[in-house]
Amino acid sequence: MAAWEPLYLETARKGLLLEKVNAARRILTDCSLCPRNCQVDRCAGELGDCETGEEAVVASFNAHFGEEPPLVGAYGSGTIFFTHCSLKCNFCQNFDISHQGDGDPFSVAQLASTMLVLQKAGCHNINLVTPTHVVPQILSALYSAIDGGLSIPLVYNSSGYENIETLRLLEGVIDIYMPDFKFWDPAVAAQTCQAPDYPEAARSSLKEMHRQVGDLQISAAGLAERGVIIRHLVLPEGLAGTRPIMDFIVNELSADSYVNLMDQYRPCGNALQVTGLARSLSREQFQEALKDARAAGIRRLA
Repeated sequence: MAAWEPLYLETARKGLLLEKVNAARRILTDCSLCPRNCQVDRCAGELGDCETGEEAVVASFNAHFGEEPPLVGAYGSGTIFFTHCSLKCNFCQNFDISHQGDGDPFSVAQLASTMLVLQKAGCHNINLVTPTHVVPQILSALYSAIDGGLSIPLVYNSSGYENIETLRLLEGVIDIYMPDFKFWDPAVAAQTCQAPDYPEAARSSLKEMHRQVGDLQISAAGLAERGVIIRHLVLPEGLAGTRPIMDFIVNELSADSYVNLMDQYRPCGNALQVTGLARSLSREQFQEALKDARAAGIRRLA
């Protein structure tokens, strides 16, 4: 059996990665990376909803031990937190990063170096947090980092608010997709993110991610190698729509999907603007969501 390697190495050997880099860079001049489709020229300094120009902005990078166990292992997940966001939930727990723009511009060379630093520190993967609006910069950095010896899985840790065309650029590049599926109801998405199209975009995105890499594969050492990890933050008053989301995952993706049902909701940012989000999630509400997930047929609950 051939030794495992990340998808991007074969893509690079075939000469396809440079094509993806160039295609992604062209998108920056008329930006349609996410469903906002702002069509601004980011290379000319124009800013769309993500408030990010030609360079990525990074809030922090480190070996992170708070992620799902198959990502963390013994030495942590090598997280790179990108500043700004194309979705901008008003209750975001990283409000200072996503809304207020805390972070520093990173050149492609700095981003490539950061990936290599995290690998050298022993991290089991490169975990790209909120990457949607900086896909061109990530691909450019990856192209350089491969020359420096990068050889660990890439994790695409996103809100689930994606354009399919952007995801197709990432086919053969991303090993592990880790999308949220936040809301089922367009009205809730409109209230919280001004994105009533979020549920439809998330359904399409998760299908495309699953088509590319399938269910999560875990090595004998207990580490994630390839596949999809789905996160769902349970909200008070059933606002997330947990049961229909779980039904969608089982019926449209796979009953073997790896799902992390998260219970840490608390009011942050501008959460008080939405009725029902002014209080933390109760234990009873989370237990009800767990029952819904199991009743839907989810077999792999983190």
